[in-house]
Amino acid sequence: MSRTGYFTHPDCRLHDMGPGHPECPQRLDAIADRLLVTGVLDAVEQREPTPANLGELLLAHGRRHVAALRGLSEMLAEETAAGGPGRYSLDPDTSMNGATYHAALLSAGAAIDAVDAVLAGELENAFCATRPPGHHATRDQAMGFCFFSNVAIAAKYALERHGLERVAVVDFDVHHGNGTEDILAGDERALMVGFFQHPFYPYSGAEPRGANMLNLPVPAYTRGMAIRELVDTMLLPRLDAFAPQLILISAGFDAHREDDLGQLGLVEQDYAWITGRVKDVAERHANGRIVSCLEGGYNLDALARSVEAHLRVLAGV
Repeated sequence: MSRTGYFTHPDCRLHDMGPGHPECPQRLDAIADRLLVTGVLDAVEQREPTPANLGELLLAHGRRHVAALRGLSEMLAEETAAGGPGRYSLDPDTSMNGATYHAALLSAGAAIDAVDAVLAGELENAFCATRPPGHHATRDQAMGFCFFSNVAIAAKYALERHGLERVAVVDFDVHHGNGTEDILAGDERALMVGFFQHPFYPYSGAEPRGANMLNLPVPAYTRGMAIRELVDTMLLPRLDAFAPQLILISAGFDAHREDDLGQLGLVEQDYAWITGRVKDVAERHANGRIVSCLEGGYNLDALARSVEAHLRVLAGV
């Protein structure tokens, strides 16, 4: 059994983008309930993250972007306290309330704390069940339900603060991780590999922005076996050749066939298979060190089952 950390915080549920929004607090409840009922929660070490600090955020984001989100969240908290609506839309998909900034700090902080614990040898790997997600947040813009790029921050943190020479990001969300790419493109110490539905939001990724990117766009209705072949023949060889000292996963489960926000055909067994293959690479090159962070996944039942499958492989149960 691997020593697997499970990082989550109740305050991540306080960020709320309004009734009917798919990126809802209930996502974390569905995951927690499933892991409790199946006993997987007993096989992991539960930890509460600390909020990321300004210096850590600035590894990946511009100072003005951070200040704007903080100021908006404080203003919305005051508005809520005065009996107002306390919500502000940044774009048609992405809005904030007074708790958003703190939740986003915890989401980024979970990735950082997990990197610290894994690199210290306290844990072999970790999963961060936090929200908001991060892989669409660019250096200077919040978008696509994301405010800070949690995985990109963690990658920069591992490189800059821990002095690693090679960190890899595996992104298997149904949407292209344009924010992670924006921040890591051109940094030869980082490799980003992933598949995603294309053409699809955010309508990027067909042309990678750097030689350190392996983007594998696939058409709608691609099923699990075709994805597995792509992972085996293209993604894993590139990952192996890079020989990462740490692997970060942007774990989006919205490529599940039951998820209405995408049109790919993966099931839980596909996520378990992909996780196992990535774990094999981590064991060959990185002493098993993996930090996985929740991104998409909006059908609550499919999300919970998929996270369970992902965690079972990470924890070896």
